[in-house]
Amino acid sequence: MISGLLNSRKYVFYDGGLGTMLQKNGLSRGERSDLMNMRAPEVVLSIQRAYAEAGSDIICSNSFSTCDGGLEGSGYTPEQVVAASVDIARRAGGGRTLTALDVGPIGEFIEPCGELSFEEAYERFRAHALAGEAAGADLAAVETMSDPQEVRAAVTAIMENTSLPVFATMTFDRTGRTFFGYPVEEFAKLAKELGCAAAGMNCSYAPADMLEAAKRFADVCELPIIIKLNAGLPDALGQHSVGPELFAEQMEPYKDLGVKIVGGCCGTTPDHIKALREAFGD
Repeated sequence: MISGLLNSRKYVFYDGGLGTMLQKNGLSRGERSDLMNMRAPEVVLSIQRAYAEAGSDIICSNSFSTCDGGLEGSGYTPEQVVAASVDIARRAGGGRTLTALDVGPIGEFIEPCGELSFEEAYERFRAHALAGEAAGADLAAVETMSDPQEVRAAVTAIMENTSLPVFATMTFDRTGRTFFGYPVEEFAKLAKELGCAAAGMNCSYAPADMLEAAKRFADVCELPIIIKLNAGLPDALGQHSVGPELFAEQMEPYKDLGVKIVGGCCGTTPDHIKALREAFGD
């Protein structure tokens, strides 16, 4: 299914920001975004449906934070939240989109940088992936990672325990390095080694800020390239400065890098995806 989509399209379109859209639609500060699947599923559904109508080919489930172990006391298990998130995303697509199980960071450092063991991280990702596959996800989107060890734990857990293809993205600064100092070139090699179906960068800054780092990544990446960046950095009020037309304009140079999968991250909206689709064509 994934290979067919990648082979049949010049470009494949991801969705855009979900957390920032939820904040505009009732998510309170400090509230878990993934619990909106249980407490306000119609809100999540309406946002994801808007992305599908804007032209997204892939809709990510609202499960970015579900691996962090923070659901204790909520009345819901991670498996229940993941199942609900995948179901909502599938319904939002109306049979016209693929559903990606969103897999975000655990939020704890893995040994030796922290106290979380690789085995425990692997187990959390394994349970997350199994629940997502059982709920009907078409692929897994490992995203916003900074630590290559966490990427390895997540991708390995998914690929060893499910049949889900994996898209993997890390978040880099303008110098092309993660918070851990890990360079884009090494991530391109790691994603290939792990057997990812596609790889690239997400979150961080606006497209204009990340073009040089993306060029370095594209020079060595042997996989379909994903670019899924922010609408700039938020101001003191949490507003992002790059609107839909400017976002699409800043993404235009990425065509020359051979990108395959494009979308948006924090601050982007269905209007950003609509503008991006118009700029890139089908």
